[in-house]
Amino acid sequence: MIKWISCALLCALTQTLVGQGLSINDKDYFEMQGLNVTVFSDIYPDGHQTGVTIIQHGSRVAANGDLRLEVSPGQWSPVPKGGKLTVDRDNQSISQRLWYPDSSKNRKGFNPIIYPDLTFAYSVEVKALEANAFQIAVHLDEALPEQWIGKVHFNFELFSQPLFGKSWVMDEQQGLFPIQANGPVESVNGEDVPATMAQGKQLTVAPEADLQRIYIQSETGTLQLRDGRGNHNNGWFIVNEVVPAGATKNAIIWTVKPNVVEGWKYQPVIQVSQLGYHPDQPKQAVIELDPKDKDQKEVSLYRLGKEGRLLVKNGEAKTWGSFLRYQYLTFDFSEVKEEGMYMLQYGHLETHAFKVGKDVYDRGAWQPVLEYYLPVQMCHMRVNEKYRVWHDYCHLDDALMAPVDTNHFDGYVQGSSTLTEYQPMDPVPGLNKGGWHDAGDYDLRVESQIGTIRNLAWMIEEFGLDYDATMVDADQRLVEIHQPDGRSDVIQQIEHGLETVLGGYRSLGRLYRGIICPTLRQYVMLGDASSMTDNLVYADGLPADDRWVFTEENPRRELHVISGLAAASRVLENSNPALAKESLEAAEALYALFPANDKLASARVIALSELILTTDKSAYKKEMIALQSAIVAQIDRCGWAVGRVLDQSGSKKFAKAVEAAVREYHAKLLEEQRVDSPYGVPYKPNIWGAGWSIQHFGVEQYFFYKGWPEICSRDFTLNSLNFVLGVHPGENTASFASGVGANSVTTAYGVNRADWSFIPGGVASGTALIRPDLPELKEWPFFWQQTEYVMGGGSTNYMFLVLAAQDMLK
Repeated sequence: MIKWISCALLCALTQTLVGQGLSINDKDYFEMQGLNVTVFSDIYPDGHQTGVTIIQHGSRVAANGDLRLEVSPGQWSPVPKGGKLTVDRDNQSISQRLWYPDSSKNRKGFNPIIYPDLTFAYSVEVKALEANAFQIAVHLDEALPEQWIGKVHFNFELFSQPLFGKSWVMDEQQGLFPIQANGPVESVNGEDVPATMAQGKQLTVAPEADLQRIYIQSETGTLQLRDGRGNHNNGWFIVNEVVPAGATKNAIIWTVKPNVVEGWKYQPVIQVSQLGYHPDQPKQAVIELDPKDKDQKEVSLYRLGKEGRLLVKNGEAKTWGSFLRYQYLTFDFSEVKEEGMYMLQYGHLETHAFKVGKDVYDRGAWQPVLEYYLPVQMCHMRVNEKYRVWHDYCHLDDALMAPVDTNHFDGYVQGSSTLTEYQPMDPVPGLNKGGWHDAGDYDLRVESQIGTIRNLAWMIEEFGLDYDATMVDADQRLVEIHQPDGRSDVIQQIEHGLETVLGGYRSLGRLYRGIICPTLRQYVMLGDASSMTDNLVYADGLPADDRWVFTEENPRRELHVISGLAAASRVLENSNPALAKESLEAAEALYALFPANDKLASARVIALSELILTTDKSAYKKEMIALQSAIVAQIDRCGWAVGRVLDQSGSKKFAKAVEAAVREYHAKLLEEQRVDSPYGVPYKPNIWGAGWSIQHFGVEQYFFYKGWPEICSRDFTLNSLNFVLGVHPGENTASFASGVGANSVTTAYGVNRADWSFIPGGVASGTALIRPDLPELKEWPFFWQQTEYVMGGGSTNYMFLVLAAQDMLK
């Protein structure tokens, strides 16, 4: 029989004696070899990134240790506002000041949260104990109001996926962490939540796993173990304790002791493209090491043939230095040009097989974006793939004019006017055709639509893209994947995107901001898009599930749309002249509405470049030249666009001034490339994965290189592609492009995420930063900040990079 165990005995029972214990490092978190404890280093509670966090043996295993107003909160639950962080090295403690409500989120902001009528302040203090143990203490300024007794909990979330099938022990109770949430369900404070798996004083998580075992003991009350996925699909396992009545100082006290294996070191990671390299492409593997790893091994490159592996090159890797929490080596094998399959070995560790060949990007590289991802995202259509139906006819009842004075969710805001002749809740015609579902949800954002259109148009112009693998029947609203219909898929996708952008313009006399569902219950829906609405146009007296269309005054976004409409008109001129003419007329009519505004200079320059390419009008060229000082000052933001029309400018003075600015900018980039990271691109990681921004950077650098090949380098574009394909930080070296390469993100935040699935050609945001210094890419479908797909650049920028690499390396 298992008895309650004292903290002292717990420490004695730790499998391995650990030498130096936890202490606060120069980055203001607790550290010892094999264990880190951060205290409110992160700022993203709705993404499971904040509070007291445990990084055990290099992996984040628990987070969000903080007071919450629900036993099993979700993405839209109230969260506290953080104040001052106090680091006390003398007493080896870190304390965070917090309070409810957070006024910046209470019924306002990008995703407004409804807070209850409760105001209180508190602090969470973490103190290092002996060896690998630490104490969490919660101190309230004042006792909770009587009506809130039993409703406020200290919650600690255990990351679910690595615990599936592992065991737990709570006092005299035992069990397994299930792969899916199971009943029974109980009502707690009016909410249906999964019943506790166990209650007690002391919990042991994964006692059988030395790398995962954690002891948690309450000194003040009763621990509860719950499965947070029971009421939120994206939940984690939760350990919590109710704040008792009358409690203030030391309201909650826990002792936590993660097991640490003596001598553990982070295993080296070899980062190389999951797809491979063109023979003439720079080829550099990056090797990520534990900061204390001094036993550096040789690197061996093997060519793979019918008789196995043949050693091609071996030697020592070059020391790059430190980045984030690791040290890095680089191994250059650019001189290897013989075509074939290869692999790298460092010590006993081996990479996947990858190709060196002139045709490395010819098949299965960019094609999944066009063959799968774009068709699957198509709205107002039925999308078939042989035996599979990706989704049925959807949102044919679009759309109702959004109510005024509405701060909706996901950044949708309707002001005091609809800005049109339509009144709130009026049906707006012309919006039930075209467009792509934006991301891991089903809204249509104008910037996502036009960004996709513009990227596709560029790929036609720059690379002659003409590919047919899909049937698109706009009249029948039917898509058949891998059934060619004799028309360019790229042209058909551009036409589909324009149906929604121009459809809104025709009906509203202006651009829409976006189209989104009216209720949060619809917004979080996963599965077939056709189940969001009944596809019947709203009629008076009936409950409306129809999506809402929002309008806005947003000049910068409108300039972005203008640039896309102008680009689309050029590539449609031969195949669909009527639509090309309408696109250009809309672009020019919208542009004519803009007064001079220095704050919009970079966006204006980008729009002007597309209008010049399309019309060759002298008025646009003169306006571009007049913006010379703004262009020079913001060369990093718009210089790539100027390079596309420099020959048409007709002004040597203008061209000389812009060239000087480009030269200075490129020199700065080269210095950032040298010192920022070992990945060959300027890289400053943040909470969200950096893949999308690095792709965007790579596309712009292609245009810089094309405009000024004697000044700019093609390597930034090629390195951006490599980053997405696997040469990026962290132990997970998967390609961010699902279905591309030997290993890729195949558990992704698409609309099918509840199935732990993926959409080929979707491109995830990628490796994120757990502040202050942990790169992370989890195998978990509910981290939008790591594995979400998006339109408007997420996939089409990647597609552009592959085609650009093909083109530059011919």
